[in-house]
Amino acid sequence: MNQPTSNREVVITGIGIASPIGIGVDTFWENLSTGRSGVHHCKLFPSTAAPDACGAEVSDFTDETAKKIYLKDQRKNLKAMCREIQLGVASAGMALKHGGVDLEKINHERLGVEFGANLMLSAPDMLEDACATCCEPPESKHFEFEKWGQAGLSQMEPLWLLRYLPNMPACHISISSDARGPSNSLTMDDASANTVLGEARRILLRGHADILISGTTGTTLHPIKTLHLGLWHDLAATPAEPERRCRPFDMDRAGRVVGEGACTFILEDREHAEGRGAKIWGKLLGTGSSCVLSTTGVVGTRAALANAMRAALREAGLQPQQIGHINAHGLGTRESDIEESKAILDIFGDDLGRKIPVTALKSYLGNSGAGSGMLELAGSLLGLAHGVIPHTLNYETPDPQCPLNIVSGKPMPTDNRIVLKINVTRMGQASASIIEAC
Repeated sequence: MNQPTSNREVVITGIGIASPIGIGVDTFWENLSTGRSGVHHCKLFPSTAAPDACGAEVSDFTDETAKKIYLKDQRKNLKAMCREIQLGVASAGMALKHGGVDLEKINHERLGVEFGANLMLSAPDMLEDACATCCEPPESKHFEFEKWGQAGLSQMEPLWLLRYLPNMPACHISISSDARGPSNSLTMDDASANTVLGEARRILLRGHADILISGTTGTTLHPIKTLHLGLWHDLAATPAEPERRCRPFDMDRAGRVVGEGACTFILEDREHAEGRGAKIWGKLLGTGSSCVLSTTGVVGTRAALANAMRAALREAGLQPQQIGHINAHGLGTRESDIEESKAILDIFGDDLGRKIPVTALKSYLGNSGAGSGMLELAGSLLGLAHGVIPHTLNYETPDPQCPLNIVSGKPMPTDNRIVLKINVTRMGQASASIIEAC
């Protein structure tokens, strides 16, 4: 019989990281704590449309290391995984190992998967030959749509679709871990991490599982996605040094920096975790989400973020003054950072809102869409385990329109172990989560 939900607590027992500042918890924390940026001139993606091919790539994750190290046990399935899926599956495997989950000893009927991702796009070279077949003459580059069904589609490789379905990270993780419990995939771009955590938490509180493999994977370091962002004039082109380009809340911020990454947490019922002797990294206290978009398409970033924070505080049973620091979305664009600052002041008030420490870790990691939130939250969780709040890179000149207490220069010592994480999408989908580090 399941425990009464009122007696259940949801804890974090494992962390798996594939990030631009390192793969694995130890390397990630070493680089984060010492202020080492993951933003560089890209080597794996030299043709990206980002200015100067500048982005945050997981440089240690290559075709060779995926086969021989990070996805060694799944190497036969790699042809059915695009890079985003590979990163997500690798992070899940690392989280299970980090959490000491012995797959030979657990009840697989009570092991589930909750995973978030972006919409996944094919690279242009995947479509090139099939599209050329539909051009007459081929050198004309005039695409004839009526030929696609027979001539074009038949030229696509059989596994093409499976490589780019956003529910496939959860599928591959479920297969590799033999997870037979609840499974779901969320596709909410930047807001995915906190919503994944929220859904996993509710499953555990209802007593429908003992362990949830909960993570996200994503990329904006993609030929088409980067091109879109460039056309929207959303990418930073200054300063010249790549590592200084992502400047959340700074007066001289010039736009976002593209990136990629994945992170997975092992969420567990506390009694189950303690019963197997697991190390507990934190307790998930509450989550919230909101979407604010008018009928005319006007995005309400400020209202959506405020709604999400308010809901997370209510579910956690906390007041704003009990929060130790905020791990911000911190996109680095002019408008988004201003709207986020206003939302924080709306919830925390003009006085506390200007005092509570705020960190923004896209300054290290770039923006990987769905992958960002979980990686950023891992940064706070690991920081609190060391008694500090990780600092924001490249924050040099305060912006009066973002009157926040940005942690910069070096990590800030703290004895308050509660973090509020917030994220928002360009379509007004916001999410928040509150974790107390142990």
